[in-house]
Amino acid sequence: MRPQIVLFGDSITDQSFRYGGWGASLTDAYSRKADIVVRGYGGYNTRWALFLLNHIFPLCFVQDSTTPPIATTVFFGANDAALSGRTSERQHVPLEEYKENLRKIVHHLKECSPTMLIVLITPPPVDEEGRLEYAKSLYGEKAMKIPERTNEVTRTYVNGCVEVAKELGVASVNIWSKMQETQGWQKKFLSDGLHLTGDGNRVVYEEVIKVLNGAWLSASEMPLDFPHHSQIDPHNPEKAFQQRCL
Repeated sequence: MRPQIVLFGDSITDQSFRYGGWGASLTDAYSRKADIVVRGYGGYNTRWALFLLNHIFPLCFVQDSTTPPIATTVFFGANDAALSGRTSERQHVPLEEYKENLRKIVHHLKECSPTMLIVLITPPPVDEEGRLEYAKSLYGEKAMKIPERTNEVTRTYVNGCVEVAKELGVASVNIWSKMQETQGWQKKFLSDGLHLTGDGNRVVYEEVIKVLNGAWLSASEMPLDFPHHSQIDPHNPEKAFQQRCL
């Protein structure tokens, strides 16, 4: 069985297998070496994500004769940072609760496997004008007049995510800061002021693969699940597979 890398998050993870998505790019990079498993839940915040932990990451892998993932990305915060009192307030989670929820997720994953690589990904930046334009395209004159998220408030959740990662000794990817290093990031990286364009997905992929490569999970150094065709003797194919099974 190939090892698994699980992508756990909200809609930005849920959409990561679309054409040009960062999850799809990881699947290509780890072809025949590891399975990329997407567990993305559109609209979810960390409060709701806690209810999924025991289902996605059971603590009884040994009894079930299965093995835990070798790595997991945790990509929440875009919904937690929705502003209270505005159109997406049902998704809002206060900052300190968000940080505590991340701690609970990390502790659970460590309990599943002390060797699992855990990568916390910050929420992306928010293009407030882009959010208003997107709402207007859907609802016309009935659309919201003020954005339901702001980049400044999201920054506090970004900082909270990075703080928790440092506190617990796990890796983090700060795409909020990384994306804003590029002029015109609003339209280059975000399709609706929040979700990712192809270029935005590329940023996430490059930052995540950098962390994986810097750990022990470089795809170039991982073995294939079965022999490369060049290693198979057409007159004695069994030999290559027997060696693999030894």
